[in-house]
Amino acid sequence: MLTDIADGLAALAAAGIVDPRRACIVGGSYGGYAALAGVTVQQGLYRCAVAVAGVADLPAFVGWKQRGSGSKSAGLRFLREAIGAEDGAAMARLSSRQLAARADAPVLLIHGIDDTVVPVAQSEAMADALGRAGKPHEFIRMKGEDHWLSRDETRTAMLEASVAFLRRHNPAN
Repeated sequence: MLTDIADGLAALAAAGIVDPRRACIVGGSYGGYAALAGVTVQQGLYRCAVAVAGVADLPAFVGWKQRGSGSKSAGLRFLREAIGAEDGAAMARLSSRQLAARADAPVLLIHGIDDTVVPVAQSEAMADALGRAGKPHEFIRMKGEDHWLSRDETRTAMLEASVAFLRRHNPAN
């Protein structure tokens, strides 16, 4: 998945559509994992990352999911297939939390505290790991909000915070 995103960026750059030195990666849920992995598992591609309700610790997330829905859930099958890892050791090697010291760009974490799809503990753990590694990051907890940021005012606040972060870390020339 990460190579697909990088290949897409490279194709857009080759077509003259984007400047690859000015790319940031933004995503929610699984896309939030991709954003975090884009600056930890991969390096050198993005000037900043925004992860909304992203998975940061794959083994912890899988364990949490298994306790709630069992090991045969469709969500777990998708995650394992998408990241290409079955066992805990392989998942740990692809977990942004484990690789926080490798983060090569500022990170914005946004998470609804009432999320029942990806627990807010995922973003809390990532913020803690980035902080311990001395990496630039911000963490916004959305009170009374779920995984989908279902309330209009919360979704607007998330978008405004994301745009402000992008402007700070990837300003227009």
